[in-house]
Amino acid sequence: MKTKLITLLFVITVINMFGQAPATPKPANANTNNKALPPSEIVSNKIVSALKKVPLDEASILIYDYDGSLFSYDLESEQIGWTVKATTPFTEMCANKVTIANGVVYIPFINGEIYAVDNQSGDVFWKSRLGNITDQIVLKDQVPVVSNGKLYITAQNQNGSSNLYALDTKDGSLAWNYKLDTPNNDVPVLAFNNKIFAPSAANLYSFDAGTGKVLGQKSFEEGMHSKPVTDGENVFAANEKNLLFALTPDKLDVLWQFKLDENQYNVKERIFCKDQKIYFAAQGETVSSIYAVDSKTGTQIWKRDFKDDNVEYITEDSDNIWGYTKKGKLFQLDITNGEIATEIKLTTQPISNIEFPVDDTIFYYCDAGLIKFDLSTKDEDLYYMRTSLKDDVYSAYLKIIR
Repeated sequence: MKTKLITLLFVITVINMFGQAPATPKPANANTNNKALPPSEIVSNKIVSALKKVPLDEASILIYDYDGSLFSYDLESEQIGWTVKATTPFTEMCANKVTIANGVVYIPFINGEIYAVDNQSGDVFWKSRLGNITDQIVLKDQVPVVSNGKLYITAQNQNGSSNLYALDTKDGSLAWNYKLDTPNNDVPVLAFNNKIFAPSAANLYSFDAGTGKVLGQKSFEEGMHSKPVTDGENVFAANEKNLLFALTPDKLDVLWQFKLDENQYNVKERIFCKDQKIYFAAQGETVSSIYAVDSKTGTQIWKRDFKDDNVEYITEDSDNIWGYTKKGKLFQLDITNGEIATEIKLTTQPISNIEFPVDDTIFYYCDAGLIKFDLSTKDEDLYYMRTSLKDDVYSAYLKIIR
């Protein structure tokens, strides 16, 4: 299994190395069924039981472990309730995130499988496979975007192709797909205003969410390599270098652009909107920064620098920005002015997102397991300890069920 995983990681590396050059825009090529796809890109699905709305198990947290398994952990009994794993090889890695909608957990595995499971029992409603076991499709750094009865996700293929897939959430069958410009498509899409916005190479596309029809295409000088976000009116995305763009959702006209500091780049998923403002983190060679920008005008409101350290993750909770750096520094910023409220050098290095229970604690995952961090005492409690460790830790993901 380790040899197969190394092979998969090599494939991902090759994809990332050779997927950077902008592609020449081509005519719309949305495919509406599997007949138009080669065998290496078709979608197969298996219904196990009828999909239904499920009450939430609010005493539990979902842990997508770095070995590729997803399990429900009861925070009261401190016991594992259920575990789900993919059925085929190349899955000993957590490379994606999960989404809960109507009590159903949608799980993408790195090998191209996607499951819909009951959040209470872990029972499977349906299973889908993108591509086939011979021509391995890779799902990497994806969040299943669930909206209006469909699940949207992008996948990379070993043959050098990449597709945006829309699956029916009832059974996992293919609703539509679109062949993207480059195999390097490892940021989530945005669902907004009955449209799907997806970056690919030096282009940003908008699709009709129901049919997959291309509604707009905007080309840029550099590759678009950040998650698109919205303030409820317009769409925002950053290129792979140092520009953030504001675009109209209908025609993708550029309203304004914001230039980051020199030698800063790589926004990727470190971006969100709140109250007509855009907050994002950019990495750099000597300084990493978090910016707050007015979404209407593109005017900088504040900026917080981190010298000789890169911001790895940011999120928002209760009008505070939380995050951590590559060197294991946990921080809390006042969202209104960027002032530091908390800054702590952790003894454990986070590899996941941060989750916020109702009490004065936060959760994150490290290579040893689930950490419960007490904000008042600054104690790092190993709340759940893994029984075995791996050398090749990539990432993990947490989601409190609520």
